[in-house]
Amino acid sequence: MTPKRATTDLGSAHVFLTGATGFVGQAVLERLLSAHPQTTVSILVRTKAGEDTSARVAELLAKPVFQSWRDAVGDAAVEKAARERVRIVEGAMGSIPELPKDLDIAIHSASVVSFDPPIDEAFDTNVNGAINLYERLLETGGDPRVVHVSTCYVGGLRKGVAPEARLTHEVDWRAEYAAAKAARERVEILSRESDRLRSFMDAARAKHNKEGPQAVAKASEEARIKWVTAELIDAGRTRAQSLGWTDVYTLTKAFSERAAEELWGENGHRLSIVRPAIIESALRHPFPGWIDGFKVADPLIIAYGRGLLPEFPGLPDSILDVIPVDYVVNAILAAAANPAAKNKPEYYHAASGASNPLPFHQMFGYVNKFFVENPMKNKKGEDLAVPTWKFAVGNKLEVEVLRKEKLAVAAEKLLGRLPDNERVRRWHNQMIRNVADLETLRNFTQLYRVYVQTEIIFDDRNLRALHNALPAGKRAEFGFDIGAIDWADYMLNVHFPAIIALTAEFTAKRAAKKAAEAAAAPSSSGLAPASDVLAVFDLEGTVVDSNIVQQYLWVRSAGIRKAAWPGEVLSILGSLRGYLRAERRDRGEFIRSFLRRYEGVPVARLERIVRGGYADQMYRHTSPEAIAAITAHRDAGHRTVLVTGSIETLAEPLAGLFDDVVGGHMHETDGVLTGYLAKPPLVDEARAAWVRRYAQEHGLNLAASYGYGDSHADLVWLELLGNPHAVNPDTQLAREAQRRNWKIDTWKRGNRSPKRDVMDGKALQADRAPDTAN
Repeated sequence: MTPKRATTDLGSAHVFLTGATGFVGQAVLERLLSAHPQTTVSILVRTKAGEDTSARVAELLAKPVFQSWRDAVGDAAVEKAARERVRIVEGAMGSIPELPKDLDIAIHSASVVSFDPPIDEAFDTNVNGAINLYERLLETGGDPRVVHVSTCYVGGLRKGVAPEARLTHEVDWRAEYAAAKAARERVEILSRESDRLRSFMDAARAKHNKEGPQAVAKASEEARIKWVTAELIDAGRTRAQSLGWTDVYTLTKAFSERAAEELWGENGHRLSIVRPAIIESALRHPFPGWIDGFKVADPLIIAYGRGLLPEFPGLPDSILDVIPVDYVVNAILAAAANPAAKNKPEYYHAASGASNPLPFHQMFGYVNKFFVENPMKNKKGEDLAVPTWKFAVGNKLEVEVLRKEKLAVAAEKLLGRLPDNERVRRWHNQMIRNVADLETLRNFTQLYRVYVQTEIIFDDRNLRALHNALPAGKRAEFGFDIGAIDWADYMLNVHFPAIIALTAEFTAKRAAKKAAEAAAAPSSSGLAPASDVLAVFDLEGTVVDSNIVQQYLWVRSAGIRKAAWPGEVLSILGSLRGYLRAERRDRGEFIRSFLRRYEGVPVARLERIVRGGYADQMYRHTSPEAIAAITAHRDAGHRTVLVTGSIETLAEPLAGLFDDVVGGHMHETDGVLTGYLAKPPLVDEARAAWVRRYAQEHGLNLAASYGYGDSHADLVWLELLGNPHAVNPDTQLAREAQRRNWKIDTWKRGNRSPKRDVMDGKALQADRAPDTAN
């Protein structure tokens, strides 16, 4: 029963606080230190191995939430409070150590921060964490008053008024916890069944076969792990909904309450459960708009401001139950100062829906008004227009999103089959953005449905009674009069500017990081001098805008059975479909198949042709940007290597630019090529293995080295190097390069004869020969 007269005084209480590094926990700690100067606070913190606990406290107290207090009392007073009043209890919710025996108050605010985690992780943090806490508290032999921070949404899927009372469910939470713990083992076993493993391998081969068997195995295992996580997430969501809850987060928070009741509040001790609604930025303390990262509603608000949400499936009259974080903190500390009676837990809804409701359509009006008057900008600095929602009923939006996702998948497959060029890459990049936008919309729809389609009102009579019982002179600073909040002022002048500032801060940090990376990765015209740096250049499609088919045609047109050249072209065209299939399956298979056409060619004659008309063709097709990059690496003292999946003889015209040329060799009998390779072609994983060995033999630093390739098959060796460049990349390599934030170069096709440059390269080779000898 809430007292008729309440206090805000915590005296010299020793407070144990979990979740001190979280949003609410930080604010509670700040309030204890700034407004309750006689208290001592022990905080549960996971420290890194060998980390000094005082450094961990200093790091925590350097956060923005403590800045107003620091400004008021000075750095020396803050450091003194850190030394004398803050104690670290090293551990985590799953491994809480022995607790101090002189605790007066325990505030449990730690919980999993995701709404849809794997079922075992949700239970481990929210349920097992609570069990550990109350068992450790029982072991102290003391009787601290406990404030257990939960959530308003623990009541599950329901309509009408939710009372501030013990939950009425009869679910055996211990049995559910045991089942959740066993879920991962069960799903891991299912993921290893033969049929399922085959499906992972088939999908991996379809996408990664050109990279090599180890890349396929890696992708297959990553797919299995991803499947396990998805199954465990679905298990949590499905089990929660089958029991009448929205998601595994609210389910486990409900079970956490039951653990608190059975182990503590109904077991001879004092327990207050505070259930906040959607916690957002501070209204007044520590300063208006303080927030630590984006909270529940904020990603939706920002996505709307960016024009990413053309419509949203909310009920216009649904109550969006928002509460400023400083009101939640005041409610927690008021509950701590005015404990419940033993064996009679008290319940408080820190919510606004009953006393000061904010309908979803009203919230939308505020958001729309703000972004119309303060539009966000695109990359070009142009204002982003925001839509007007019509609040579509039923599942119209979900159906439309699904339709667009199917179209996007079909378009992506089509783009993957088109010939690679800059225009196709632009189309593909735009398609990636479109798919990401659709995924954002679908994720938001699933995540926020419970908040924008709810028909629950959270009763707050107990909370109002507690506020009204506080001393009149203390209510303004320590109270939580929900009805006094002016939502228009709070949203338009406090909360929205706060999250826009947070967005700008994140954007600035990303921009600074990219700028630093760009500065640390010098352009080819400003490479850092070094003798232990390797620069590997792929030949076909990178240095030269040709492939082994074109190279063969150059050889034929320059002298090998020249009269039969037109017929040879027709023969190649007739075999083209088979070659393309082989290329998609395995680049090595394609190379072996095509090089059979050299059967019967005299070695000496091939070498003469390569030195003659073939060389002129290669010079005309060599990229000027490639020559510039190679020259820059040589000028910086880097070791340059040209690598080809074809035979080394065909790369000879460009050998003068490089320290080494590495490629295949064809088997010959009596000076005539047999059409077979002397050893497997140097592609995909074989090339990666060669790069590792070459670097080891020559004492080269791969982390500082460079690689230039154009094909998805080059991925496995490019990723070994600290500075990979995707040059005119095919669709799959372009996708990976973007995902990994690699440099993507667009080099022009050879449109002039760089023969003079190549001759200069030969001079450079001669000059450097003594330094680069093996």
